[in-house]
Amino acid sequence: MQVKDFDYVLPPERIAQFPLSERDASKLLIYRDGKIEQDVFSGIYKHLPSDSLLVFNDTKVIRARILFYKTTGAVIEIFCLEPLAPVTEVETAFHIKTRSTWKCLVGNAKRWKSGSLQLEIGGSNALCTLFAEKKENLEDGSYAIDFHWNPPEKSFSEILELAGTVPLPPYIHRPTEPSDQIRYQTIYARHEGSVAAPTAGLHFTDRVFTNLTQNGCEFAKVTLHVGVGTFRPLTAPTIQDHLMHREKIVVSQNTLKQLLNRHDRPVIAVGTTAARTLESIYWLGVKLIRGEAISPLIVNQWDPYGSAPSTINAREALSALLMYLEKQQIESLHAETQLMIVPGYSYRLLSGLITNFHMPQSTLLLLVAALIGPGWKEVYQYALSHDFRFLSYGDSCLFFQSSK
Repeated sequence: MQVKDFDYVLPPERIAQFPLSERDASKLLIYRDGKIEQDVFSGIYKHLPSDSLLVFNDTKVIRARILFYKTTGAVIEIFCLEPLAPVTEVETAFHIKTRSTWKCLVGNAKRWKSGSLQLEIGGSNALCTLFAEKKENLEDGSYAIDFHWNPPEKSFSEILELAGTVPLPPYIHRPTEPSDQIRYQTIYARHEGSVAAPTAGLHFTDRVFTNLTQNGCEFAKVTLHVGVGTFRPLTAPTIQDHLMHREKIVVSQNTLKQLLNRHDRPVIAVGTTAARTLESIYWLGVKLIRGEAISPLIVNQWDPYGSAPSTINAREALSALLMYLEKQQIESLHAETQLMIVPGYSYRLLSGLITNFHMPQSTLLLLVAALIGPGWKEVYQYALSHDFRFLSYGDSCLFFQSSK
């Protein structure tokens, strides 16, 4: 497949730079069986089957962007991506005290050749002092940055809360505002670890949850910590030459049981990250049944695209995975996924998707095209001609799997 086949013209003025005043006041585009409808997000309950199971990504965006000011006047931006030492498990890393090494992007790196950067947090009555030291250049252009701080009893999470700001996406061309600390976060965010929000969830409010519950819907949670790779465009001319980024996922036994007990009820993924997590746990179950090595626990980019399609159904895969966790006495599955969902992929767990509009020539647009087929072009043209707002702070879609 050619990347150019998944392109469209997105005028810059259609990219939402600010959220609406009310989360659930965004427009909602519904696409089912080739037909397009339009509503407001607060009315989404009217368009979902009453027995739907909605699966949410409860990751929490961290204040990953830190600005250091050198005595020369140069500003060095450090963007924390993932922990390297003394632990690599994301949530554990936030509880580390005294010192921590992270993989980071560095803005204006040419002005930071050596030495330690220092940031006094809290002005003249400094609450603490944060130091950063560049340890080594990594292969992908990022850096290993060693952080240490005083007072040492503070956790790294507390340090980021004091020193960092929410990292807005690169297509939002404005400084971060205080309101972004709240609005670029879902109301159900729980587990710290993402550098970008699972934006489909930004539209949900207590009112929306109440209406969905009254309509018979149920909810499940998974965790996928969104990495900066989510913004990486398709750079190769053909899709098969694109290298997909890896992200960490966590799925509890309770969520697996909810999925097993769905009795063929519709499963609706809230966001592309929830969709990738759901499909990834299916393939982990397949690997267990096939007796393939699953250490480390990872779904590779092209695992689903072998010569022989899997005949293992969702219930068998989920049962195998749950049995594995129970046997290992593990409460939650911790794994990684590099799964790339492209047209031709057969969805195994989900039947619908709530999502925002995505960038041209992006892996997220491919995921949508795999779900609804070539109709994605009609959907996006409709949105462009009906004043829908695009990308992270933009409007929402409800897609149902194409029967074709």
